[in-house]
Amino acid sequence: MSPDSFTPLSRRAMAKRIAEDIQDGWYVNLGIGIPTLVADALPDSKDIFLHSENGILGFGPAPDPDHVDPWLINAGKQHVTLRPGASFFHHADSFAMIRGGHLDLCILGAFEVSSDGDIANWSTSAQDMAPAVGGAMDLAVGAKRVWVATEHTTREGAPKLVEQCHYPLTAPGVVSRIYTNLAVIDVENGHFVVRDMVSGLTPEGLQKLTGAKLYFRENVNA
Repeated sequence: MSPDSFTPLSRRAMAKRIAEDIQDGWYVNLGIGIPTLVADALPDSKDIFLHSENGILGFGPAPDPDHVDPWLINAGKQHVTLRPGASFFHHADSFAMIRGGHLDLCILGAFEVSSDGDIANWSTSAQDMAPAVGGAMDLAVGAKRVWVATEHTTREGAPKLVEQCHYPLTAPGVVSRIYTNLAVIDVENGHFVVRDMVSGLTPEGLQKLTGAKLYFRENVNA
């Protein structure tokens, strides 16, 4: 089969794939970008508690246009809904939850992820408008697990999964799993280990789009 005979996942399909792996009862923070879409993909059969840095626990999917509350937003300034039992609290208490290790999972976007689990997701150059790394630093080191959701390559085709990050780090050695529009990849002992790929993509084809050596589980679809 040709390495080119595959269709990358859309962002919403990526979010749905991530939602499948989030366990019942977990407390989860969703980063800006693709991770935010996970809120819309969580099944009703699971009790998953979504946390936002600006002081919400228990928010739900995005509202439909006719039911937007302009005062109800997440940390990315996107409108959200509330699930039964949701709560509000001070910004400082929100970060106490993060720094105290009370989040089971944080899902972040990324510019680069290294095979050692380093993540760079806040700056790509000295000319960036972002003044500092922000709350992602606290989330990356405070959550029990850090997963990344990102396209496999940049718009120019450069790999985002690399041997060593070239951009300023958000945190070293924290990422345990990566979800891209092409594959699901675990970070284990300094290696990228592929656990799942989109239909029609070959290991050779995925390797060509990756900036570090890939290892493949025996049951990976090809």
